Amino acid sequence: MRSFQATGIACAALLLAACSSIDGGPAVRPGMPTGTLTVVNGTSGYLDAVVFSECDAFTYGFNRLSKGDAIPPGEARSFTVTAGCWDVGGGKYAGGEAYQRVAVPAGGIFELTLY
Repeated sequence: MRSFQATGIACAALLLAACSSIDGGPAVRPGMPTGTLTVVNGTSGYLDAVVFSECDAFTYGFNRLSKGDAIPPGEARSFTVTAGCWDVGGGKYAGGEAYQRVAVPAGGIFELTLY
């Protein structure tokens, strides 16, 4: 009976850990150095989704743009993030998507153009 309970507790802990990373995780971890991730729209349409997560996360997570927000062609949006490795993606409604792994420097800016 005890091994069944221990297995159940372990499974629940794994499930909760996985769920906590479904949203892509926080952009900034308290006490860690930060940098700026700038996403430039190099497409001919509006980017209406920008997703990013630390490289070891389970998923890219939810859209980091506000509801109804979009990045017009040729324009950019900047995000403060914990310095380090990030998986970044973006897309436009009924259009293409692009994804790339980037390294945001502490105190610096990483500019990514999505095409």
